[in-house]
Amino acid sequence: MSGSIFFKDNFFSAGITEIYNENQEQIGSLNLKSAFSSSVEILDRDGNVMIKGNFPFFSRGWSVKDKHDQEIGKLKQRLSFLSKKFVYQSYRSGDYIIRSEAFSKDYDILDQNESLVAEFRKISNFFQSSAYNLKNHSSNLSNEELIAVVMGVNMIQKQNSAAASNGAAGGS
Repeated sequence: MSGSIFFKDNFFSAGITEIYNENQEQIGSLNLKSAFSSSVEILDRDGNVMIKGNFPFFSRGWSVKDKHDQEIGKLKQRLSFLSKKFVYQSYRSGDYIIRSEAFSKDYDILDQNESLVAEFRKISNFFQSSAYNLKNHSSNLSNEELIAVVMGVNMIQKQNSAAASNGAAGGS
């Protein structure tokens, strides 16, 4: 559990970006592997891999893995009318619902009892890389695991936008 954590995607989804705490101290970094593979590593302050996230080959779900490459959870989008909804299945602590109103930048992460365990907010503008403020209230989910989940939400939304753009461009 901790206060606010700030991190961001790169515009082209490749390279290293910093993770900061509320005192603007660097506490780690994101290694965004490439624009084509949609994967991320969450690194500690010393550059050691703590958690990984990626789309497995031929999968619509986002896989969260520990530093030993063992899958510890899976994020999937749920269809929902007038809202954004995801489910994160943590293999250690159960299922979590991630929800946001349709045009909101605020997301809540709720446990099976619908208790708020974390929240994050997209704090970037339209033409900037996606940046997030995460507040972790959970003793079951680490900051690194939650960052991987937030980046998974970000990557799924990017995929949806790209698919919508390609569909619109392909229509006549």
